Formats: sequence, C-alpha cells, structure tokens
Amino acid sequence: MGLSLALTTARSSIQANAAQIAVASRNVAGASDPSYSRKIASVVTLNGGVRVAVGRASDAALYTRMIGATSDLAGRDALLNGLQTLQRTLGTTENGTSPAVRLDALGTALHSAANKPEDPVLLRGAVERARDLARSLAEGAAAVQAVRQEADGAMAESVARVNGLLGQFDLANRAVMTGTALGRDVTDDLDTRDRILASLSEEIGITTQVREGGDVAIYTDSGLPLFDRGPRRVSLAPTPALAAGVAGAAVMIEGVSVTGAGSPMPIQSGRLAGLSQLRDETAPAYGAQLDEIARGLVLAFRERDAGGTERAGLFTEAGSALLPAGPPATGLAAALRLNAAVDPQAGGSVDLLRDGGMAGAAFRSNPAGAGTNTAYPDRLRALAGALTQAQNFDPGPDLRGRASLKDFAASSVGWLEGRRKEASEAADAHATLLSRASEALSNATGVNTDDETAQTLKLEQAYAASARLIALIDEMLKTLINAV
Repeated sequence: MGLSLALTTARSSIQANAAQIAVASRNVAGASDPSYSRKIASVVTLNGGVRVAVGRASDAALYTRMIGATSDLAGRDALLNGLQTLQRTLGTTENGTSPAVRLDALGTALHSAANKPEDPVLLRGAVERARDLARSLAEGAAAVQAVRQEADGAMAESVARVNGLLGQFDLANRAVMTGTALGRDVTDDLDTRDRILASLSEEIGITTQVREGGDVAIYTDSGLPLFDRGPRRVSLAPTPALAAGVAGAAVMIEGVSVTGAGSPMPIQSGRLAGLSQLRDETAPAYGAQLDEIARGLVLAFRERDAGGTERAGLFTEAGSALLPAGPPATGLAAALRLNAAVDPQAGGSVDLLRDGGMAGAAFRSNPAGAGTNTAYPDRLRALAGALTQAQNFDPGPDLRGRASLKDFAASSVGWLEGRRKEASEAADAHATLLSRASEALSNATGVNTDDETAQTLKLEQAYAASARLIALIDEMLKTLINAV
C-alpha cells in the first residue's frame, strides 16, 4: 500500500469515527426525550472512500399500536371525567343528595305526617322534603346540561388543536420529503413528525399510510382523509347554550360529519369521540331519567275531582296545573316546582297536603272541608303509597319498563354508577395497554445510555488508532523527503 493511499484511508477512517461519535452524542442527549428514536450511524463505501449514513431505529407495528392505545385512552378518559362530574354533583345513595335518597326522605315524612295529620310541623316537614326533592332534580338537570356544555366547549378546543397539529405536520412532512429527495439526514424531522402524530392521536383516532419519497397520509379511524398532500379542514360550531333535548353540533371534516347520530363515518376513538359520546349520548340519557322521575312525581301526586278531571297536585311543571302530556318529557326535571298553593314560602297552606285541593276546592279530598277535620290521614297515606305504586317509565333502552318511583330512582342511580365503573375499568385497561405499548416501543427504538457510552469508547479508541496511523505516515513522509 502506498503512503498516499494509506493516508487517504486513515483520514476517511478518522472522519467516519468522528461522525459516529457525533451520532452517539446525539443519542445520549436525546435519551430523556420520550419521542426521540435512537440514531444509527452506518459506514458505507462510496467511490473508493467511506461515508457515514444516519438512520434511526423504528418499529412501525409497535408505533401503530402505541398511537391506537393513545386514542383509546384519551376517549375513555374524556367520558370518565364527565361521569365522575355527574356523580360528584348528584351524589349517590350513600351521601344523601341523590334524587333517590330525597324520594325516600319524602316517603318517610309523608308516613310520619299520616300518623299525626293534625301536626302542622310534620306537614311542613313533608312539604320541605318535597321541596328538597324538586330542588335535587332541578340541580341534577342543571348538572347534566353543564356537563354537556363543558363537553361541547372541550370539543371546540380539541378541534382547534387538531387543526394546529395538522398545520405542524404539514411543515414536518414537507421537511422529510425535501430532505429525502436531497439525501440529507431527516431523522430528526421524522421524530418531529411522529411526535405530532402521537399528539394528534390523543384528539382523534387516526391511521397512517407511508408513501414514496417519505410522504405520509393520515386518515381517521373511520377511513376519512385527514391529511393527504395537505391538511383537511376540521370544524365545529360550538353551541353557546345547549338546551335539554337539543343535540350539539357535529364535528365536520371537509363537510362530512364524524360525530353524532347522523354521521356516515363516525370516529371511534380519541378525545373528540369520548366527548361526543358524553355530550350526545350518556349525559342526555341520564337527563332523560331525571325527566322521567319528575314526570312520575307529577302523576303520582296529581289530584282528581268528582268528575274524574285530573290536575297537578304537590308537584307542577313550572307552575302549570296541567299534567305532562306523556313521555318523552324533555326538560321536565328542570321545570319541576312545588305547588305554590301548598308552599308556605309562597303564601300557601301546608294543610292542603293533608286535605287536597291544591288545584282548587273541587279537587279537595277531605270530606269535612279545608281545616275542619285535621285528623284526616287518608290523603297523606295515599300520597305515601303512590311512591311505591308501579308506573310505566320510558327513559331509553337501559331502564325502560314498569316500576315504582322509588325503584326507578334507585335504578337510575345504579345506572350512573354502572356507567362510571365501566368507564373507569376501561380507562384503566387502556392505560395499561398504552404503558406496555410505549415500553415495548421504547425498548425497540429508545436510547440505552450504557450502550451508547460503550460504543463511544470503542469509537474513540478507533479514532485514536487512526490518528496514530496518520502521525506514523507523517513521520515516514518526512523521512522520505529528507532522504531525497
């Protein structure tokens, strides 16, 4: 081997070692970044010399599993948070604030008053328990609408994030395509693109398709294009005041709805899917149950005159004497009121709870007349018994059937707790799946600082050997020149 060829080889070796050491340093610096993938420096021969090509560790299957698990968990968490808010607001049968507990308290108060109907304190106590029940249902209806409104606002924020992430992805995707065409190192751009995709998957379920030249297309998990050579516009018109029974606006991608009952291609996962389910399905279903309890109360406490005409009694719909027309009674829980005729705070008389006649004198039950026979217990006993008499309820497929008011109210509380428990268990399961997928991906593509340190030491030794070889060649050249 000639000295010039040996010098060229040694110089190429020292340059390759320097490049490899630089890549190892990049790996050590990025070890704490969960979105960083390990860079791999490969020495290739080119035109009689060597150069270092930089690639990165990747596992498409594990990455796809990770972003899928991210979408699933985000959707479950969004639904779970809403259900937990409803449960904290409405309470359970243990803490005494749920409509079911208030209903039991009213039944107990009516039985006590029936045992001593001449006692105005017991009558007033029963009226106050009725007020508590009406307030509980109104607060429950307000909580349902507040959760729906909050979900609607969160959906608008999520849509804004999706559009922002698609814009960032467009820039990163162009950088990868341009760098690939020019033969540059695009590994950092690929990391940036993957990081954006992971963030995007939290908001909406996605799938990706890699194309020639480093291009990537993004689709929703239902197959609708989200990014194809450019971002698609995602939109949502937030509803300023969601009314009971009114569906929120659908999320649209280029004019195609991806949420709501009328969506031809509904998304299945991601925060948007969970929020949409909470706003348009779960919360309204519970609101319908509260409305059915309110309707059952109005019917159970109605008054009837001698001719069979029926009017609202202890409970009314926003003060109206008319009975609800029938299911669905949307918004009735929010409109439930204590009859002013028996409400002492409105100038009413609690004696009407015992005697009847809240809808007028013709509807009085006490045959002796108002305030005459104060020991009359029949009306109070009938009202207490009405709470345990079976009615037809129609709040939806989950609780449809015939039951007493007490049983239906208890079933409603159980329904809410059941949905919360299901969502909690699903969120825990998907969190475990995401943790394992992320760990597997990290093991396959992450940085092991011990390995990188050991590799750096080997490269430094090779660098030192090449440097010594150059120094030896330099001495030999000097000796040759001096000899000549």
